[in-house]
Amino acid sequence: MNSDIQKYIASQTESDQLICERLIKIISENVTEAESKIWHAHPVWFLDENPVVGFSKQKKGIRLMFWSGKSFNEEKLNVLGVKFQDASIFYNEKNEIEEADLKRWLEKSREIQWDYKNLVKRKGELIRLN
Repeated sequence: MNSDIQKYIASQTESDQLICERLIKIISENVTEAESKIWHAHPVWFLDENPVVGFSKQKKGIRLMFWSGKSFNEEKLNVLGVKFQDASIFYNEKNEIEEADLKRWLEKSREIQWDYKNLVKRKGELIRLN
């Protein structure tokens, strides 16, 4: 695991650390080709330099976000972005993470992607890659 991500996890409360560790385990096992790093102060996984999944600590809990998640049409990813194609779910306990759901979303994150990598170059225009 990336040392910066380890530091991020270590900075969380004990219960949030358990959530983060579970998310990392499932993400790492299911998106093995992804590069992970701290991006905008939280862990993010990239496919071909395009962000696909990440999580962050927020007031509501640990937010798991999929950059193209709005296009997944998944009911549980119900925190939808207004300007872009992101969708999220919040976790407050490790046992709230349903592995089958997360694996399905991770598979969709490979198949359905919007081009965030070139968003600045396109002056804010977001286009679908696949």
